[in-house]
Amino acid sequence: MKASRYTISTLKETPSDAEIASHRLLIRGGFIKKLASGIYSWMPIGLRVLRKIEAIVREEMNRAGAQEVLMPNIQPAELWQESGRWQQYDEGLLLKLFDRNQREFCFGPTHEEVITEIARSELRSHKQLPVNFYQVQTKFRDETRPRFGLMRAREFIMKDAYSFHLDEQSLDAEFRNMYDAYSRIFSRMQLDFRAVIADAGAIGGNASMEFHVLADAGEDRIAFSNESDYAANIEMAESAAPSPDSTAPAPMETIETPNARTIEAVSNLLGVDAKQTVKTLIVKGAKAPLIAIVLRGDHQLNEVKAAKAEEVASPLTMAAEAEIRAATGSGLGSLGPVGLEMPILVDRDAAAIANFVCGANRDGYHHINVNWQRDASATRVLDLRDVLEGDPSPDGKGTLSFKRGIEVGHIFKLGDKYSKPMNATVLDESGKAATMMMGCYGIGVSRLVAATIEQYHDDKGMVWPTALAPFEAVVIPVNAHRSEAVQKAADEIYAGLIDAGIEVLLDDRDGHRPGAKFADAELIGYPHRIVVGDRGLESGVVEYTCRKTNETTEVSVTEIIARIVETVRSERT
Repeated sequence: MKASRYTISTLKETPSDAEIASHRLLIRGGFIKKLASGIYSWMPIGLRVLRKIEAIVREEMNRAGAQEVLMPNIQPAELWQESGRWQQYDEGLLLKLFDRNQREFCFGPTHEEVITEIARSELRSHKQLPVNFYQVQTKFRDETRPRFGLMRAREFIMKDAYSFHLDEQSLDAEFRNMYDAYSRIFSRMQLDFRAVIADAGAIGGNASMEFHVLADAGEDRIAFSNESDYAANIEMAESAAPSPDSTAPAPMETIETPNARTIEAVSNLLGVDAKQTVKTLIVKGAKAPLIAIVLRGDHQLNEVKAAKAEEVASPLTMAAEAEIRAATGSGLGSLGPVGLEMPILVDRDAAAIANFVCGANRDGYHHINVNWQRDASATRVLDLRDVLEGDPSPDGKGTLSFKRGIEVGHIFKLGDKYSKPMNATVLDESGKAATMMMGCYGIGVSRLVAATIEQYHDDKGMVWPTALAPFEAVVIPVNAHRSEAVQKAADEIYAGLIDAGIEVLLDDRDGHRPGAKFADAELIGYPHRIVVGDRGLESGVVEYTCRKTNETTEVSVTEIIARIVETVRSERT
């Protein structure tokens, strides 16, 4: 490709609304153009990168035995009403519209309902299972705050796959198959990633794992062991269960604590470590009107974990102070489990301490030397808190550390969440109708473009892995309009690289000074740059620069093609 016939529209200035590196560089490099909030056009150079990622995804999905389909973007409301998600999906992210006959539709943010409708009409027998269908397609989610460019766009490209099974054993096998396929995809893209235990969220199901590209710009925090493969989204991360404190119980006392309404104030007033206190939160209950949740004083409630407790009403809702005072006789800041007449869920760490401090359910008073069983009873003990850095890993290997991650993939075991309400069945071996089990597997294809840049950039621009670069090499002739020798050598190198199967751009643009071309090459991030100039040709050499190392060397004109070909082929492998 010759740059004189190719649209390259780089910018010197950083867009004012671009907060992270990938957003800044994609706009400055002319890879994408903003049309509206969270909606972007893909320019030719950006589309080349997108298509390369799509190709890797397709190759590995096909290798894993999945079949490609393409489903409509527009979906009828009836399917979503049938599954029960029409009024539930992500609180307004669903873009709804009417056709000329006032029939209601939505622009698909995901395709569980559509694929289930296909499966129930096409799959009749257990002999057709297992099966996995996938597509690479545009989605739309009406994000409240689209930001960070492609990282949280409203319109985006996604690979979504859906598998159907007769039983959970088959589903488990395909879940592992997709885990392996995703690991190959991200490894081929040369990404530093982690697969982490995750919450299923609005998609639902009984198990899920997220794939995160590690980057400082990541919106998610992940916890991982420094000595094992354990990793989990912070919403789902656990630490090892603590051992009970064996300290002998001391007599419980009630003492006055005026104006001490926080853990910090109580700890300072009584001269105790916050780890020796507990705090009591009151939430709405699923069956009982109110539920108490007890945590160690220095810990924070994990709302995702708490919401999964069967005793807690959904969605998780904190009780109002008036309700709390009516039920306990105390306001916030003086609550505690002693004598509390409601179900009490106790975090594992809070349940393990002895002689702790807690509110006395009386304004301005606290108990000291409180012990479980003797002074207060737990309805149930479970994991309810956010983990902290340094906590012991739940697998007993090492301690937990935190990093930021960009979610680029998510795999789910859906079970019968969609197949049951939508009556998707096949005949089993005995001829009876059996509800199919489902899996769901998504990859944010366009988000991967941004995530890659977050890992591969420097202060000059993007530093693409060769497998994803828009072009593998660029040839820049210096002042070719003044020198036939430069033009001839550049054309020969360009043609030789094309003949060898290298994706190369010849920057032959008129009116662009060499410095501007060099700056564009660094910004766009071509892995290999060849500069052809009169001075070098006098000695029979060209200037070669590796974008990854930014090292420049002189290479013989007769050897440059072979060197680029050998290097690129090894990088592709």
